[in-house]
Amino acid sequence: MNRKSLEGMQCPVARSLERVGDGWSMLILRDAFYGIRRFDDFVQSLGIAPNILSHRLTKLVAAGLLERRAYSTRPARHEYVLTDQGRDFRPVLLALMAWGNRHFAPEGPSIVLTDTLTSEPVELALVDLRTGEPITRGRHTITAGAVANERTRANVEFRNARLAADRH
Repeated sequence: MNRKSLEGMQCPVARSLERVGDGWSMLILRDAFYGIRRFDDFVQSLGIAPNILSHRLTKLVAAGLLERRAYSTRPARHEYVLTDQGRDFRPVLLALMAWGNRHFAPEGPSIVLTDTLTSEPVELALVDLRTGEPITRGRHTITAGAVANERTRANVEFRNARLAADRH
């Protein structure tokens, strides 16, 4: 079953999901952050079928998150390297890891982000870089941006009205 493309939506979450919205793509990016670059290494690390991996790598290259580079001409072999756009995805993966540890690991976390200087676990937080303040529901809200079309503006207003109603 083919799903509807999210590409035409102005929502940045929908546009992002269009590029990385399946589990395999996120796990491929996770492994790329670990330094895995070669097809066979992805297969070994993920236990993924080669045809699925090939399809996902092609999509991630087309989306601009990975770059395909030749490392051998005979036989032709390629590696997949994170682009700047791909490296910018790291905080998303770290947030997913922290969320998964908090809510889906009743036995305790099996993977932890650790400070290399102190060897202490890191408590991940989303903050406003201008103020240093943590992002909270009480202080921060989603608003339509300057280029938002009429539909996007209406959706943001509708969602914010629902959120305001839920607060009361």
